[in-house]
Amino acid sequence: MGEVLKQTRARYLILLMLFLVTTINYADRATISIAGSTMQKELGIDAVMLGYIFSAFGWAYVLGQIPGGWLLDRFGSKRVYFISIFTWSLFTLLQGFVDTLPVAWTVVTLFMLRFLVGFAEAPSFPGNARIVAAWFPTAERGTASAIFNSAQYFATVIFAPLMGWIVHSFGWEHVFIVMGSIGILFSFVWLKFIYNPKDHPLANRAEVEHIAANGALVDMDQNRRVPGNGPKWEHIKQLVSSRMMAGIYLGQFCINAITYFFLTWFPVYLVQERGMTILKAGIIASLPAICGFIGGVLGGVLSDWMLRRGNSLSVARKTPIVCGMLLSMTMILCNYVESDWMVVGFMALAFFGKGIGALGWAVMSDTSPKQIAGLSGGIFNTCGNLSSITTPIVIGYIIAATGSFKWALVFVGVNAFLAAFSYLFIVGEIKRVELKGVKPETGSPAAAPETPAASPAR
Repeated sequence: MGEVLKQTRARYLILLMLFLVTTINYADRATISIAGSTMQKELGIDAVMLGYIFSAFGWAYVLGQIPGGWLLDRFGSKRVYFISIFTWSLFTLLQGFVDTLPVAWTVVTLFMLRFLVGFAEAPSFPGNARIVAAWFPTAERGTASAIFNSAQYFATVIFAPLMGWIVHSFGWEHVFIVMGSIGILFSFVWLKFIYNPKDHPLANRAEVEHIAANGALVDMDQNRRVPGNGPKWEHIKQLVSSRMMAGIYLGQFCINAITYFFLTWFPVYLVQERGMTILKAGIIASLPAICGFIGGVLGGVLSDWMLRRGNSLSVARKTPIVCGMLLSMTMILCNYVESDWMVVGFMALAFFGKGIGALGWAVMSDTSPKQIAGLSGGIFNTCGNLSSITTPIVIGYIIAATGSFKWALVFVGVNAFLAAFSYLFIVGEIKRVELKGVKPETGSPAAAPETPAASPAR
């Protein structure tokens, strides 16, 4: 009886770390938008220049995805992610000192620092997916991915008011200094608590064997040490030529279009189309973030519950995604109502649906080849974040051409429909991609099943 070893739960500490680092990640992205209005007045930056500064992060973030994913696969999640957290936090902190430069250098310096923040953050979400794939059984992966992904909404709810208070009380410079300092300190906490499953001092053999037997890729970083099994650029061709992966990429692009509408044009919609004051719009804009957080966690829990009930991986992942995207289309109904409370209600419902359907990173953890999980996540995030560039621009052109947001809401709703269509009719069966020409691992256990032993796929 004494031989039975009780499982530890180190993976939940890992999940807490992912949630915290993603919260800091999104808070650092938001610093410039919170401080932007005051910066513009004090530094004499016009709207066009501020727009270029806003755009710097998105371009660099997209450009850095594939290199960031390659670095994760080449050097492992712990080291690369630590350097990522430390450097993006340092570049955030340095933005608090641009007012000490000559005016002629201010815009260029701000643009470059925001660009560097975007590039440094590029490995973050591929790293999250990679760590979840290594630490969590298939039947827990949806919940784990949904929790770290929901940190983006949590960051808005928690840090936006805090950063607003800092700007009001101490000045815009202190937002960057405070948030950058928090990130730098956290990077060392990351080093202390993040390990591969087999190396973690708080994870015993029973936990490692349990997660390995139920789909966790505990040998992911061991595999990169097998000669010839490192990430190769020809692997990209194998990924993008897969119909399943192409459908997943398209779905994520369309899902992110909803996200970037809320991050960019939604407050403007409330002020210009609905006649709300800026103060009221700021408060109202936080409500969809709260609903998105609730929906995001619920979507992951629902997906994993379906998996444990015996549904196939495809059904368990696709059902929340498709239902969530169809629910997001309710924002179009805002074109047909007049009262503010109904507008807020439909928008909150739409973001709740977006949260439920935001399981793309869980799907990536389910499908990425273990040899290039980081690179695969980088390609996925590149495709998804192209929406950060296209969506604000397309909506801007629609508003300029029509003088109204009505067709802009239709455009976003159509993206939600296309995401649901992609998962229903393009993706097909969700399963892990097996790369061609990869050497077998030596001394590692046989591949673990992709569904829990008690719930075989159908």
